[in-house]
Amino acid sequence: MEIVLVNRPSRILAGHLWVFSNELSTSPKKFVPGALVELQDRKNNFLGIGYVNPHSLISVRILTRQKEEINKDFFKKRIDNALQYRKRFVTSNSFRAVFSEGDLLPGLIVDKFEDCISVQFLTLGMEAQSSVVLEALEEIFSPKTIILRNDSSARTLEGIALEKKIIKGDLSTLPRIKEDDTIFEIDPFSGQKTGFFLDQAENRKAFSSLAGKGVGLDLFCYTGAWSVKLAGAGVAMTGVDSSEAAVKQAEKNAELNGLSDKCAFVRSDVFDFIKAESSKKEAYDAVVLDPPAFVKSKTRINEGLRAYRESNGACMKLLKKGGLFATSSCSYHVDKMTFLDMLRDAARDAGRTARVIEIRSQAKDHPISLTVPETEYLKCVIMEVN
Repeated sequence: MEIVLVNRPSRILAGHLWVFSNELSTSPKKFVPGALVELQDRKNNFLGIGYVNPHSLISVRILTRQKEEINKDFFKKRIDNALQYRKRFVTSNSFRAVFSEGDLLPGLIVDKFEDCISVQFLTLGMEAQSSVVLEALEEIFSPKTIILRNDSSARTLEGIALEKKIIKGDLSTLPRIKEDDTIFEIDPFSGQKTGFFLDQAENRKAFSSLAGKGVGLDLFCYTGAWSVKLAGAGVAMTGVDSSEAAVKQAEKNAELNGLSDKCAFVRSDVFDFIKAESSKKEAYDAVVLDPPAFVKSKTRINEGLRAYRESNGACMKLLKKGGLFATSSCSYHVDKMTFLDMLRDAARDAGRTARVIEIRSQAKDHPISLTVPETEYLKCVIMEVN
């Protein structure tokens, strides 16, 4: 294993798992992409073992701070530790089983949907370890179906090909998962990300416990998770999404829960739908706005914030006085305070006032590392709008 010298180790010593090229004593280009390397400071003190990618902005991602073999047993222990952590609070059989840096396994995402697991190898170094990782996952979970969802744009940045395939079992019957008392059928092969947004589960529960009457609107509804949860609490919901497949799956999920009479789904561009609804002032008792990331890089912050501000302001106008609003951002580059500042501007644009009921984040099966702030990405603000 080759040695990489770090000339500025302070961030590493503080617990971060990323090493940038300007923190290294030598150019990372001399190392084999994806290879395991040992990190040392300039006094040859051991700092950790990670994998290197000279083509990425993040040159090295740390796997361990111990001198140990990186093999199947290593990954099996890490994945089992992640599972034991989740057993403290996860009560369902479907959850995010591995959350990258949050579980000290940078570049690896594993979602468990009953007896199906959906796996993402997001980095070149983790891709190089994929065979032993998959062996470890097989031994721990014994799933009937394993799907590789290696179609994330993060892989392009790492210089690795995009692909998705089923490597075990089949999807002749789609998985059905339970979120509390609600059933969702999901498509882990063709759906967005790994097939379902598990990170909003606790936020859906919190909002549906508050909103139990009237009519509601669910924008960027995807497969209807927010709509179905709110309908189960008594709200007559309209969900809107641009994807025909998502709308059909949302209708199926409403049917599975006996809520077809409380849910209507519309295939439409969300911004066009909001514009068409703008004349219906104070029409809804509850609105959910859960868009895709409008800010995917630092260079797009201003553009993305304008989109957040316009859409949030329009939603506030649609709410009745005292109506409830759940709005989210999954853009890491928009931090909590920036998001709240944007909401203040949106409320002013809408001529409305708002009281914050809760400021929430991602579900606990997406653990936030205290020393890797990048692991906290989701903001969900629940408000009363007047």
